Amino acid sequence: MKYEDLKLKDGSTFPKLGLGTWYLGETPSTYEEEKNAIITGIKEGIKLIDTAEMYGNGLSEQLVGDAIKDFNRDDLYLVSKVLPSNAGGRKLEKSLDATLKRLGTDHLDCYLYHWRGSFPLDETVDRMEEMVEKGKILRWGVSNFDTADMEELLEVPNGRNCVVNQVLYHLGSRGIEYDLLPYMKEEGIGVMAYCPLAQGGSLRRQLMSNATLQEVAKKYDISVMQLLLAFVMHIDNVSAIPRSGNASHVLANAKMRDIVLSDEDYKLVSSQFPAPNHKTFLDVV
Repeated sequence: MKYEDLKLKDGSTFPKLGLGTWYLGETPSTYEEEKNAIITGIKEGIKLIDTAEMYGNGLSEQLVGDAIKDFNRDDLYLVSKVLPSNAGGRKLEKSLDATLKRLGTDHLDCYLYHWRGSFPLDETVDRMEEMVEKGKILRWGVSNFDTADMEELLEVPNGRNCVVNQVLYHLGSRGIEYDLLPYMKEEGIGVMAYCPLAQGGSLRRQLMSNATLQEVAKKYDISVMQLLLAFVMHIDNVSAIPRSGNASHVLANAKMRDIVLSDEDYKLVSSQFPAPNHKTFLDVV
């Protein structure tokens, strides 16, 4: 591997590439194919698996639990997310216990607050810290937090124990580069990029048909889709979690751990869909 894992502020490391599972496990006819995709990724050495209680109302977590049951738990890095409606009081632990049961494990490597809701931040942080003390999670983070949210979080007691923020980020959606990405790096908090392959919508078609991207991809003997992943992985302090329920696509993603764009080619790719030079709303899906 030519990429180094992210170094988190608690002294641990975070895998540079993982498996996203949004929408997986929801359709019985594709269940075995999706399970095989996760197993294939693990066998290829991708240890990070990201899921959430929201995905299929727990069906994604059940799929992951089924896929990992024959692997050594210590070789995996499991991440899940709690819904805002469950992120306070006794609800958080109840939700976490249900997540752990579906996954077939006694702890998560990282537990994320999926997006901000009505519970005060200090209450959610207190519950997260309590789960760390109980050993049910090793560390915690957030998701879909913009810069102002992060600034507020870090003012809360123990808020600085947040280790990662999972946000939408890809070549066609670069708003976080204006202020959030540098802020996260300055504070020593890792970034998890979901939808790094720009899944869905007309923008993806623009990316796929771009002549410059096609030329750069050809130079590295990869597809434009793989080039999109290479673009995200090129950036320091960013981990990518592409979603795929297809084993061959997972293998194609895994290959990108060993292909690093030159700075010149990164700049060329970047120039085709430049980052905004002003603050934008945080993209979410």
